[in-house]
Amino acid sequence: MQEFLQHTLNGLSTGSIYALVALGYTMVYGILQMINFAHSEIYMLGAFAVYYVARFFGLNTPSTLNFIIGLLSAIVACGLVGFAVERFAYKPLRKTDKLNVLITAIGVSILFQFGGQIIFGADPKSFPDLIENTELFNFLEIPFNVVDLLIYGVTFASLIALTYLVNYTQRGRAMRAVSTKPDAAKLMGINNDSIISFTFVVGSVLAGIGAFLVATKYPKIDPMMGARIGMGAFVAAVFGGIGNLPGAVLGGYLLGLGECYLIGYGASTFREALSFFILILILLVKPNGLLGKTAKEKI
Repeated sequence: MQEFLQHTLNGLSTGSIYALVALGYTMVYGILQMINFAHSEIYMLGAFAVYYVARFFGLNTPSTLNFIIGLLSAIVACGLVGFAVERFAYKPLRKTDKLNVLITAIGVSILFQFGGQIIFGADPKSFPDLIENTELFNFLEIPFNVVDLLIYGVTFASLIALTYLVNYTQRGRAMRAVSTKPDAAKLMGINNDSIISFTFVVGSVLAGIGAFLVATKYPKIDPMMGARIGMGAFVAAVFGGIGNLPGAVLGGYLLGLGECYLIGYGASTFREALSFFILILILLVKPNGLLGKTAKEKI
């Protein structure tokens, strides 16, 4: 029982990261009906932004202030990168064929991956220790550390903030309007371009938060670190129902739990295959995902 609970807590921690990154995929898809394949590289750039900010300001001692500075650095850096990617890579192609946008997204992803290796170096770098990962308490002989609790807390706060933004603010109502009826939204005076850019920024900020939390727990970063998390988060978004925000969160947690159970019970070699297995299964059995709805289209 103790072992099962430990794997469950690890799965919830991993699932929290998948959920944060998957929300970025599903938000952009909900607005533009496209997959932003560069999203995982924005995640990677968030981790490196914190790394270089910490080096520049000499943040080499664990403290609450340094942790907050690192988190804000990831948020600002990823928000700016997300805005720039949408403005300069996707916006000029908005009225063209969707295949052009898809190819561009893949190209931006590859550019960031290999550009990162040229600029940052291909070798892994040690992420700065911004918070002391001490054990706070022990429950049923299961240790609860500072970093794990921060992952749960920051993720929960981010999800609450996103829920409030989407459901209870004017900007959130505009996002939902553009997502469902973009032409009608224009007639109501909504600036669709502004809302699309804002959506990219919000999704990128969530990726930056996830990158910072992962790098804090596993303090090794490299330019290819987004590839693995990006695939898992994309599968989580499809699993829950691409374009559905609660579905992305549900898919992220289910995938995280599944991976940690496989690792914990001796099937770690199948971890990489789990994402692809779930993706194929969902596309065959329920293409719209667990919480996705079938859209009716008039011909």
